[in-house]
Parts: sequence; structure tokens; C-alpha cells
Amino acid sequence: MKNFGIWMDKEKAHIVMLAGEQVGFETIMSELEFYRPSGGSGTRSAKWGPQDVIQDSKFLEREKHQLKTYFSHLANAIKDADAIALFGLGDTNEKFKKELTNNYKSIAAKLKTVIKSDSMTENQVKALVRNYFNKGK
Repeated sequence: MKNFGIWMDKEKAHIVMLAGEQVGFETIMSELEFYRPSGGSGTRSAKWGPQDVIQDSKFLEREKHQLKTYFSHLANAIKDADAIALFGLGDTNEKFKKELTNNYKSIAAKLKTVIKSDSMTENQVKALVRNYFNKGK
């Protein structure tokens, strides 16, 4: 039985695969661009600071497409799982769950839980996944 635990955020996903006593570990980077507006009108004397027009919709649309690509890579990596548990910061794991439910129904059926958790090292992620799947035994 192959159990997969994924700790993910927008930057990367740590995938832990448990098959009997074997433990596999893989990291998939998202290649997401992080949008931080900078610059300004160059007028320091402006009453409310620099007045740039920022096209948020372009950046949000680009981020949506990049997330879709990231989720596609993740879904491909876990397609032969028997059980899946998602862990992570923010709402990226919820977005991934929604993507699985909408576009990867066979994988979504294997999803057991989505749990919020803090940032972790590789060994902490392995221990978290091992503890999650061993508590059910």
C-alpha cells in the first residue's frame, strides 16, 4: 500500500511516499512568480506617496495559470497513491484539493485529509506523514 503525504505551500511541495518500511522523498518546486510591486512616480513630494497604476488582474491571472501547472505536476507525481494526506501553510493545500476534486477525480477519491501545519524541515515532514498514517493502525 502506497501512502503519500504532501506538505505544500506556494513555493514548493515535499512529497513523502510510504510503502511498507520504505520511505521515499521528493520536492517539487512551483516556479511561481512572487508579485511585489515596486517603483513609484518619482515624485517624493506627492501627498500620499508614489502613485503608480498596478495591473493586479494580469498578475493574478498569471499566478492562476502557474498554480494550475504546479498542481498538474503534483497530481502526476501522486497518481499511483492508495491514500493521500495534505499538509501545509495558507490555503494552497485547499486550492490543490479543489483542483483534484474538479479535474483529477480518481486521485481526489484517495484524499483522506487536509491539515494546516507550520513550516517544517524535511525530517519533520517525514515524521509528520509517518505519524499520521501509523496512528490509523
